[in-house]
Amino acid sequence: MEIKELTGIAISALEDKKGEDIKLLNITGISPISDYFVIATGNNSNQMQAMADEVSEQLNKAGATLKHTEGYDAANWILMDYGDFMIHIFNPESRDFYNLERIWRDAVTE
Repeated sequence: MEIKELTGIAISALEDKKGEDIKLLNITGISPISDYFVIATGNNSNQMQAMADEVSEQLNKAGATLKHTEGYDAANWILMDYGDFMIHIFNPESRDFYNLERIWRDAVTE
C-alpha cells in the first residue's frame, strides 16, 4: 500500500475517535527522518489512547508495521513511528507548546 493511502487510513481512524485539528504535513526532502507527519489533538488521555489504539488497529489491518511508540502511558504527546510517516497525537497544551506546524513550516500541508 502507498504511503498516502496509509496516512489516509490513519486520518480516518483519528476522525473516528473524534480527533481534532488533524493535519497531514509532507516533509519529503525537508527531513531524513520521515516523509509525512499526521498531527492530531485529543482532549484527554483516554481519548488520545483510544485514538492511538484505533490508528494502530487500522494500520495493522492494512499491513503497516509500527516501528516504535512513545508517550502512550503519559498521553501528553503520543508518537507512533511507521518509518515513512509518523503519527503525533497531542493534548491541546502540548500541541500549543511544541507547535510542530511552526517548526516544520517549510512542509506542505496536504
